[in-house]
Amino acid sequence: MDGRSRQASAASGHSAAIDHWRDQQGDGPINLAALHEWLQREHGYAGSLKSVQRYWRRTYPAPAIRARRRVETPAGAQAQVDWAEYPGVVLGGAVEDLVALVMVLSWSRKRVVVWARSKDMLSWQSCHLGCLRRLGGVPAVLRIDNVKTAISKGAGSWGSVNPTYRRFASQLRFHVDACQPRQPQAKGKVERGIGDQRGALDPYGEVFESLEALQAWTDARLAERAERLRCPQARTSVAAAWESERRLLTPLPETLPEPFDIAVRRPVGIDCLVNFEGRQYSVPFRFVGQEVEVRGLAGRVQILKDCVVIAEHARGSGPSIVTINAHFEGESTERVIAPQPLGRMGRRLQEIAATAVQHRSIDLYAQLAEVAR
Repeated sequence: MDGRSRQASAASGHSAAIDHWRDQQGDGPINLAALHEWLQREHGYAGSLKSVQRYWRRTYPAPAIRARRRVETPAGAQAQVDWAEYPGVVLGGAVEDLVALVMVLSWSRKRVVVWARSKDMLSWQSCHLGCLRRLGGVPAVLRIDNVKTAISKGAGSWGSVNPTYRRFASQLRFHVDACQPRQPQAKGKVERGIGDQRGALDPYGEVFESLEALQAWTDARLAERAERLRCPQARTSVAAAWESERRLLTPLPETLPEPFDIAVRRPVGIDCLVNFEGRQYSVPFRFVGQEVEVRGLAGRVQILKDCVVIAEHARGSGPSIVTINAHFEGESTERVIAPQPLGRMGRRLQEIAATAVQHRSIDLYAQLAEVAR
C-alpha cells in the first residue's frame, strides 16, 4: 500500500467547517469545487482541490445506488417520442436550423424521423402525423418529454396535458404518457436512437435542395438500417419485427385531422355566429344553440360538430364578422326555423358587392339608388 494513503489530509484540519458546509447543502447535489472555493474564501485554506476530494472520500460514505428496472412493453403498446435539433443544415443553398421528431416503437425498435423548421404546435402535430403514417398505425401510448406543446403545466405524471394536444390525442386514440423530469432513461430507446441517428443519419455531410429531399433521403436510410439492425425481442431484423407489430397498432382514421394550434368549445348564437380570436364566424343555421368545436389551423378556422367539419373560414384576416350566405339558407328543422330570406334590396346589394370594383360601372350605382327609392 502506498504510504501516502495513510497520511492525514490537509483538509482534515477544517473538518468542522466541512461538516457545517455539508449540512447546509441539504439533499441537493454536492459540488466539491464549490466547497474548495468556500474553504479558501472563508477559512484561508491553502490546500488543493485534490486534498478536499481525498478527505471527502475517506470521511463520507458514497451514496446508495438505485437500481433501475428494465421494462419491455408488449407489441403495439408504446412508442417513445423526442425532438432532435440540427442547427446549420444546408438546404436549398441556404443554411437553416432544423429539428427532427424521432418516434420509436418500443417493441420492434422501428424508428421514423420527420423533419421540420420549428417546434410549435402545428409542427408538433404535423410531425406526429408524418411519423404515425410511416409506422402504419397508432400505438396505445406515446411516451413524451415535458415540452410545452405537450405538457402545459407541471411535469411527469402530475403534469397537465396541453388541451390542444389532448384533443389531438383523443382523435387519434392514443394515451399521453409524460416522462418524469430529469429522467432520460425513462425513454431510453428514443434517446439511444437520437444518439445513433447523429452518426448514421448525418445531414451535414450532404447537400439537399429542399426539406422534402432531406425527408426522402432520411426515409430511405432508415428503411435500409431497419433491414440490418436486430430486434432483441423478436430476434429478427427490425423490419421483420415491425411487420408483425404493425398489425397490432390502431389503424389511422380515414381522414386524418389537420394540425391545429388551438381548439376551443364555443356556443352558436342566435345569429348563427361563433366567437373566436376576436372575430365572429358563421355556421349553418341548424346549429343555433348548440356547442361546436373551433380549431385554429394554419391560415384557416375550422368549425366542427361531432368531429365533422361544418364550416371553414380564412383565419385572422378581413372584417371582424365573417359570414357565408349559404349558412343562412335551407329548410327549417324541427328545432330551428330558417332565417328570414333576403328581400329585393338585400339581394341586389349582395350582387353589387360581389361585383369586382374595377368592373363596376356608373349604371350599377344608378341601379342601387333606384332600388333605394
